[in-house]
Amino acid sequence: MGSQSRRPTRVPLLTALHKALLLSWARQHYHWTVDDWKHVTWSDESRFQLYRTDARVRQENATLHTSRVATKWLQEHSSDFRHFHWPPKSPEMNIIEDIRDSLLHAVEKRSPPPRTPMDLLTDLQDSWCEFPPGYLLTPVESKPHRFASLLRARGGSTRY
Repeated sequence: MGSQSRRPTRVPLLTALHKALLLSWARQHYHWTVDDWKHVTWSDESRFQLYRTDARVRQENATLHTSRVATKWLQEHSSDFRHFHWPPKSPEMNIIEDIRDSLLHAVEKRSPPPRTPMDLLTDLQDSWCEFPPGYLLTPVESKPHRFASLLRARGGSTRY
């Protein structure tokens, strides 16, 4: 009897198929340079709530999580971009995860905390503008290391 508690898993649960897809994808893009990655437009749809921070990855090619807004925008601008296939359950390879976490942390540190949806939007925009110059380069520059880590893990979870 009694209750049990456990910490939620911080990495996606990967099946053998997920690992195989990730490994294949990593092998196809391992040779890319930092300059190649600088030409990728990263997308993510996050949900921000006032009283409980909750963000979810949406544009990662998992059918359930494909963002209608991002998909529509990509379709409307398809002549400007080439769609980049991204395997499902690969958040550690998407640098937007790190950027979103930093943005959430910056908003959570604000005093007073946002009380209305407009306050939240303003704090998110202000926090974004307060990122130091060059901040977004660091996650992009980590891409070669992320791929090496993914290859070492044979498509399994990595520390990223």
